[in-house]
Amino acid sequence: MDARPLRTIGRCLTVCAALALAAADAAAEPAHSVARRWNEALLEAIRNDYARPPVHARNLYHVTVAMWDAWAAYDDTARPVLVDARAWIDERATAGDDTAARHEAISYAAYYVLYSRYFESPGAYESLTGFDDLMAEFGYDPANTVREGSSPAAIGNRIGHLIIEHGYDDGADELGSYAFEYEYRPANRPMVVAESGAGPVQDPNRWQPLALRRFVDQAGRLQPGNVQRFIGSHWGAVTPFALSPDGMGDDGTVDGTAEDGVYLDPGPPPYLGGDRTREYQTAFAEVLRYGATLTPDDGVLIDISPGARGNNNLGANDGRGHAVNPVTGKPYAPNVVKRGDWSRVIAEFWADGPDSETPPGHWNTLANYVTDHPATVRRLGGAGAVLDPLEWDLKLYLALNGAVHDAAICAWGLKGHYDYVRPITAVRYMAALGQSSDPNLPAYHEHGLPLYPGLIEVVTAESAAAGQRHAHLAEHVGSVAVYGWLGKPEDPETEYSGVGWLPATDWLPYQRDTFVTPPFAGYVSGHSAFSRAAAEVMARFTGSEFFPGGLGEWAAPANDFLVFEAGPTETVTLQWATYYDASDEAAISRLYGGIHPSVDDLPGRIVGSKIGIAAFEHALTYFGDPFVAGTGSG
Repeated sequence: MDARPLRTIGRCLTVCAALALAAADAAAEPAHSVARRWNEALLEAIRNDYARPPVHARNLYHVTVAMWDAWAAYDDTARPVLVDARAWIDERATAGDDTAARHEAISYAAYYVLYSRYFESPGAYESLTGFDDLMAEFGYDPANTVREGSSPAAIGNRIGHLIIEHGYDDGADELGSYAFEYEYRPANRPMVVAESGAGPVQDPNRWQPLALRRFVDQAGRLQPGNVQRFIGSHWGAVTPFALSPDGMGDDGTVDGTAEDGVYLDPGPPPYLGGDRTREYQTAFAEVLRYGATLTPDDGVLIDISPGARGNNNLGANDGRGHAVNPVTGKPYAPNVVKRGDWSRVIAEFWADGPDSETPPGHWNTLANYVTDHPATVRRLGGAGAVLDPLEWDLKLYLALNGAVHDAAICAWGLKGHYDYVRPITAVRYMAALGQSSDPNLPAYHEHGLPLYPGLIEVVTAESAAAGQRHAHLAEHVGSVAVYGWLGKPEDPETEYSGVGWLPATDWLPYQRDTFVTPPFAGYVSGHSAFSRAAAEVMARFTGSEFFPGGLGEWAAPANDFLVFEAGPTETVTLQWATYYDASDEAAISRLYGGIHPSVDDLPGRIVGSKIGIAAFEHALTYFGDPFVAGTGSG
């Protein structure tokens, strides 16, 4: 269904008035390229929509394809992705007119796709108004829906229309509101989070929906009902960019297979009750260890500079930082902060929570940050001619958003296939069984939580005596307690909870109590796959794995950043030397947030790497010009 004729007469009049006001400025050069302006409009629409990472990854990709194919219509060497747009041009404009024609065709193509994708969004009023305002600023009439002829508007509209038609048959079930998840039937009955324990868990290896008093998604949008539904269980069947059943990329450089929508299968995660039971228990206990750091009051200081952190091998957390900044040739300055401020900041910065662009969009904002950096020189791969802003942006978005689109297909295909448990279920379930470390201690069960002094302990009469560490847990003698985040404070704007001992059956991840855990299975981590795929593209596209100048930075102001509770107590400036360092921080942030164990995270990084490399190589086949990678490091 074409949504565009549904606009009201009132809105048309508003647009016409805006067009008149903008006419005098229509020819002025914008601060950013037309592709960048539409990318930013899309990112704002994502912030105004429900938090649906795979859906938004697809929208980022399809809007980018719309703009790229409009570009290709006016280029002698570029190859369109979905549409042979050049065949529609009966009379080529002169070289001097191509710039204006491209600008117009790109705008109509992007507008067509954006309007169709977001006209039913909960933030539709803000988003659609923003799209109309941008068209008016450029001097274009958004009510022009003509698709016949060779005018730039007609070419843009035709491209947008064909991409929307393609989307109706690409496996996403767009016409059914992406509702294939309703075909999914969870193995476990919902957990009532406000009650102790996980409830009647039929299979502790499978995903369990949560029942909340109110369910507010990661975008801050109130959801209907209070029981989660699996978002995107069918996403492995969506048509990809570079993934294919017989491999990845046109040159076959990356091996991969797809059966029933499963690409790059790393094999099953560990299962409780199987031959990897101890690995399962240890992995989810590790999540508790990360959660025990979520306080600024423990006196622990850490250096988060690139000289001390990062530089991991792929699929590991074994890095010890970078000896020097390769651009300046000098060591990175120390950046010492409270560990509990840093752990809370990364848990929220990378969580992509309220008003966020979701993980795929987050990497678009980082790409735009890199583009705007004064040290960036717009050379593809760090070599060759300097590209004009529009060509740079379009090529970057095609490779980047092709990668995050494929990362969503791969990660959600694995999520739907393995249907793996989240930490809140695994921890509470094992805690209800008891402890698995010592048969001579109370509450022993072979499938219980492993004990670690100071982190996971059995409450005893001695430890619960007055003045002892478990004194407030006297009614829980004989059961398992954990040392972790104490949950939402009464006033999150002015208070933070810190950490302490609580019944393990009451454990919560570091999230809002209206969200708690994402509404889909855990394995593999979407954050890990998205982030590593994007990092691979950024490193190859810019010709260096390092951020411009050898340093990327983002500041979380003191007492003016955290949402789940007050903080940080001091300003924390996140720093990364490389795109891989940023990617790994995004991945591990989910352990601090209680959302994933490392058995979700590390395989996600590995498949994300393969996806990003293949997407970049595949994008090159559309660019038309020979590619020679640069060797610069800055």
